[in-house]
Amino acid sequence: MKGINAPSAAEGRQPPPGLAFAAQRPAGAGRPGPRRPTPAAARPDLTRPAEHCREPLPTPGALTKMSALRASRMLRTIAWRGWRSHSSKPAQNTHISKPGAGFSFELTDEQKEFQATARKFAVEEIIPVAAHYDKSGEYPLPLIKRAWELGLINSHIPESCGGLGLGSFEACLITEELAYGCTGVQTAIEANSLGQMPVIIAGNEQQQKKYLGRMTEEPMMCAYCVTEPGAGSDVAGIKTKAEKKGDEYVINGQKMWITNGGKANWYFLLARTNPDPKAPASKAFTGFIVEANSPGIQIGRKEINMGQRCSDTRGIVFEDVRVPKENVLIAEGAGFKIAMGAFDKTRPPVAAGAVGLAKRALDEATKYALERKTFGKPIVEHQAVSFMLAEMAMKVELARMAYQRAAWEVDAGRRNTYYASIAKAFAGDVANQVATDAVQIFGGNGFNTEYPVEKLMRDAKIYQIYEGTAQIQRMIIAREHVGKYKA
Repeated sequence: MKGINAPSAAEGRQPPPGLAFAAQRPAGAGRPGPRRPTPAAARPDLTRPAEHCREPLPTPGALTKMSALRASRMLRTIAWRGWRSHSSKPAQNTHISKPGAGFSFELTDEQKEFQATARKFAVEEIIPVAAHYDKSGEYPLPLIKRAWELGLINSHIPESCGGLGLGSFEACLITEELAYGCTGVQTAIEANSLGQMPVIIAGNEQQQKKYLGRMTEEPMMCAYCVTEPGAGSDVAGIKTKAEKKGDEYVINGQKMWITNGGKANWYFLLARTNPDPKAPASKAFTGFIVEANSPGIQIGRKEINMGQRCSDTRGIVFEDVRVPKENVLIAEGAGFKIAMGAFDKTRPPVAAGAVGLAKRALDEATKYALERKTFGKPIVEHQAVSFMLAEMAMKVELARMAYQRAAWEVDAGRRNTYYASIAKAFAGDVANQVATDAVQIFGGNGFNTEYPVEKLMRDAKIYQIYEGTAQIQRMIIAREHVGKYKA
């Protein structure tokens, strides 16, 4: 079955460049000697935008002179020559090919370019308007269009469909920076990746070119329609049905909590095609690509959520919606494995978003602690506060390593279910803990909407809920862990 929890051809290739999680030693080589530490002056400071990225971003006026295809690949103007060779396909990792190199936490120059560009966009264009979108609940279409122009959206789309074809690792670097600016905006963008992923891993050439290709031609969204009012974590409990009639399937049912539900151009939809209630999930469900403007689709009201309020979340009703058989992914009965396989690829970016929020909370709390004074000195000089900041920093760093490992496993062509769930569960918890501690450090001010941390605290909660709750992730981790000992 194409791309679904099956060994990839990439397993025989070298791991992708950038972060390396596998030490290698040339055949016949002896034990490597100690690695010489890198001088502090030579270490890159990834906490600040690179100097060359402080130049103004291209103006919208200049972008309008470009063709749509060229505009969608705007990032080429920054460091195009190396990105595709390093990012879209695994290549020899120079960090682990030398004797004694072992682990390497150095990013490639191209990965640093992506990171710096996304960071600059978040700081200069997202943060100044984040509070407005949070209060108004408006969909951040101007920001989404700008992200599309810069190539910061749809990064997973293959080159064969006109996309950049980036790896999961690069996508996660971008996601963390966007989430630093606003996770509501980032979720609206990342929902595209979730909607696209079933088509990327299971779509045939015609399906990919038709539905992924159009997203590289102009800014548009898609959505992942799986959750229902009575089926969230229990995906096998889905009630939406698809009945085959001639060369079409007729779909009836209701979906709920669909991100980008009211903005999507098309949906990935999971529906039951086997009427036997005893049929196993692996054979009972089918994945479909559904045009959002199909007759019979009724889009519900925008839900007003606790956090991430500019993200478009809705319920959708499907009433006698007809879908051609050409829009079935792989085959009838393959939908459950496709849907679950997509999560392995999209949970690392969700974890990266949680890390971005946590890093923002840490930065805001640290700056405030340096300025706020009590008992004649900045509160950062009180051990109680400094220890809180230390704990927050520890959690952010470890959560980042977790999502990077999960993403690296994907790009190395390995099944990453175990690491994806660890990253998603841990980073989601960290986002909530760090945001809560940031509010505590702000004291009464942290409880007020005039300060940024109360929004961060509200935005953080969803990371323990969507794309698999914190409890579901622990079930998966336990199953994978114990399975190693039963094998």
